[in-house]
Amino acid sequence: MEKLRQEFLENLMAAWCPSGFEEEGQEVVRQRLAGVAEEVRTDVHGNVIAGISIGAPLRVMLAGHVDEIGLMVSHIDDNGFLYFRTIGGFDTNVLGGQRVIVHGEAGPVQGILGRKAIHLMTEEERKAAPKIEDMFIDIGAKDAKDAKKRVRVSDPITIDVAMKYLANDKIVSRGFDDRVGAFVVTETLVELAKRQPKVAVWSVTTVQEEIGLRGAKTSAYGIDPHVGIAVDVGHASDYPSVEKDKRKLGDVKIGGGPILCRGPNINPVVGAGIEKTAKAKKIPYQFQAEPSGTGTDANAIQLNRSGVAAALVSIPNRYMHTPVEMVSLKDLDHTIRLLVEYIASLKPTDTFVPGVRQRQVTR
Repeated sequence: MEKLRQEFLENLMAAWCPSGFEEEGQEVVRQRLAGVAEEVRTDVHGNVIAGISIGAPLRVMLAGHVDEIGLMVSHIDDNGFLYFRTIGGFDTNVLGGQRVIVHGEAGPVQGILGRKAIHLMTEEERKAAPKIEDMFIDIGAKDAKDAKKRVRVSDPITIDVAMKYLANDKIVSRGFDDRVGAFVVTETLVELAKRQPKVAVWSVTTVQEEIGLRGAKTSAYGIDPHVGIAVDVGHASDYPSVEKDKRKLGDVKIGGGPILCRGPNINPVVGAGIEKTAKAKKIPYQFQAEPSGTGTDANAIQLNRSGVAAALVSIPNRYMHTPVEMVSLKDLDHTIRLLVEYIASLKPTDTFVPGVRQRQVTR
């Protein structure tokens, strides 16, 4: 991966971005796009919207959500222990014992998710999944007064996991879902700015996807695109314990290239065009079935106004919604190249109405 691109990825992953608290990550995005895009703006919702060739009649929107799942302080007890609620969906089985950062008004506060030692658990407690309401965070406070000097109810919390490099171009971090999508759409715009595409391209690092695709809804309404491509993470099926899920997920490998999807959420013309580009440019790709709405920003974009020609391109991801996720640097580079080449091939006169061209040919 090229040096400036990799530095941007590292800075973006170092930012904390629970849904509703995305400002730090969005500042990293704005800095990357400064001097690159013709227009960079942040809307009232917090989406960062950047465009090139903005006067062209055909508008393409790229969306990758910058927000991550997290926690939020909901109560501070008399002894200074913090109780919390989740921002988005967490697997409680993997939370106990994790180091966390409470993002207080005066700065970050280190803590740990406390849990009863296994030696002290009853047989029933060992078998049961821990409940969020029974879990707590220990910041080392002496009592409630001491804790409240450092944190307050409603402060957001993230797992304290930094990005690390593994073998064979694999990387691990918290929050790849979906800051790698935000990374890809930003880098795609950076590359397209060098190509002067014939269509308007708007890259959006959306907010609040994890709590209902909220940023994609508002930004798509404002941009009113003809084509909308969401970039998110998709489930890899190439590791122990999910092998049997290949019947549902397909055979999806880390490092095997971006995941393309077919199904009701995917416009057939756009989907076929992306696949054709991958074949022509010899970019590796894999397929995943999506027989209903995808639960990604593509869903919100497709249903915008009178309808958008939507598609979803996913990054293979292991261990989604756990404290440490894994993706491949090669997959990120291949996804950027695929999107750049597809969008560069578009013309203002292109149409994306399914079946129209085929009917015209048979008449």
